Amino acid sequence: MRLSTTTIDLGYDGPYDWPSIAAWLGSRAIGGIEILGADGRYVRSISLRGEIGTLSIAFAPEARALSATVRFPNVAAMPEIRARIARIFDLDTDLRAVEAHLATHARLAPLIAERPGLRVPGAWDGYELAVRAVLGQQISVAAASSLASRLVRRFGEPLSDELRTEGVDLVFPSPARLAEADVVSLGMPGARANAIRNLARAAAEDPLLFAPRNDLEGTIERLCSIGGIGPWTAHYIAMRGLREADAFPAADIGLMRALEDATGRRPTPRELLAVAEPWRPWRAYAAIHLWAHDAQRASLRKGAALSAR
Repeated sequence: MRLSTTTIDLGYDGPYDWPSIAAWLGSRAIGGIEILGADGRYVRSISLRGEIGTLSIAFAPEARALSATVRFPNVAAMPEIRARIARIFDLDTDLRAVEAHLATHARLAPLIAERPGLRVPGAWDGYELAVRAVLGQQISVAAASSLASRLVRRFGEPLSDELRTEGVDLVFPSPARLAEADVVSLGMPGARANAIRNLARAAAEDPLLFAPRNDLEGTIERLCSIGGIGPWTAHYIAMRGLREADAFPAADIGLMRALEDATGRRPTPRELLAVAEPWRPWRAYAAIHLWAHDAQRASLRKGAALSAR
């Protein structure tokens, strides 16, 4: 295979919280296909219409850009690869407008002020993100990453020697491969294994299943028609995989926990939707800030508990 190596800078407007988006992707990295290196670079394998390559992304704040090094056999694919990188790292959003809107709401204003430039991490491929979302149902981020890594090790395609780098030696399994795979053998409930196969079959039958459409209601309805995918999973897929800026998984425990009152009472999903109504059309960005707030509080509680021992 003859590879072409291309380095491009992808610019961004407004503030950019690279440490947060890198930490998000790094903590959820699927072993074998992606890694956040010690030097802060995000590296992963990529597959596009049957051709395989890798990309490496570094933060270049002095240029107000991300610097991407792409190794891929088909130079003609670079415009699409560039667009996908922009979706992963949320480069095309007018973040100043988003933050200005959300900062008018009392619950979000201090969170926006604390973390300017916080963006919604996307995904290279909506199908891959959807599989990851199903694997992560009702388990921790660490457990989901471990399970996804086992799936890739069992069913993924190996990279060629010239593409392999430390920590990246596989490509995510194709829909056709997972549609017939014995994923239950990885150690998951049968219902979740069936959901993975249903999802893979749907993706194999409709290559445009995870194409962004700017139609949140239709997207959620379409995803929920796949056996094993409910509203939380559908909104999470829409949010990260399809770049639906108003997606909002209202039943998420982290979001409810982030908005608990002084007595410890948390809003119900219905109450949370009512609270979030004024945040439209940027509820996904509100969710990212609420998750970051919840994670920070959990870290502080853990630190306090350790100090008390």
